[in-house]
Amino acid sequence: MSKIDSRTKLLDYLERNEYLKTSEVRKAMEKVDREAFVRTSDRASAYDDTPLSIGQGQTISAPHMVAMMLEELLLEKDDNLLEIGSGCGYHAAVVSKMVSKVTTVERIKYIYELACKNLENYKNIEIIHGDGSLGFMDNAPYQKIMVTCGSPQVPKPLVDQLDFDGLMVIPVGGRVAQELLTIKRTKVGIEVNRRPGVAFVPMIGTNAFES
Repeated sequence: MSKIDSRTKLLDYLERNEYLKTSEVRKAMEKVDREAFVRTSDRASAYDDTPLSIGQGQTISAPHMVAMMLEELLLEKDDNLLEIGSGCGYHAAVVSKMVSKVTTVERIKYIYELACKNLENYKNIEIIHGDGSLGFMDNAPYQKIMVTCGSPQVPKPLVDQLDFDGLMVIPVGGRVAQELLTIKRTKVGIEVNRRPGVAFVPMIGTNAFES
């Protein structure tokens, strides 16, 4: 099966199972070759709906999780988006097709350098080496925040950097299993919707888990 056929088969599967709900998210996922972001030894599995190791105990998220998070964010073309946890850069690459600006923060130097290499041709993505639990104040406020690692709580700096009426998706819970929270910041506080049963690598940082 060709790469294009494998991608189409995966996206059709995600649609049937209602992870993919809008044409905008599907088109963005069609534009980015997941195979280019995985290790050479995993390329045959690039279009399987599963997370894959990228080294240093980190993973590239399963495609259904990427689709689910992007659908939750209700992305718009003018959005300024912050991502916490660059990983190999795949998630940022897909979301960059839907928004005007992506700032992505990665703690691990090796993974940061991997993201820089994989995203060198993406002109609307800025990659930061730093503590994601602090966010990145220089480019705030953000209309959307996407967190791809599990935190014991919602870090206050991320809420503070979220624009009013903005949305954040973040896994919150333990080091292994979490709930996926969709948070809306309002002028009187935050509104939270919860989706149980997700598993992300832990967020390490000042406002997250200790190393």
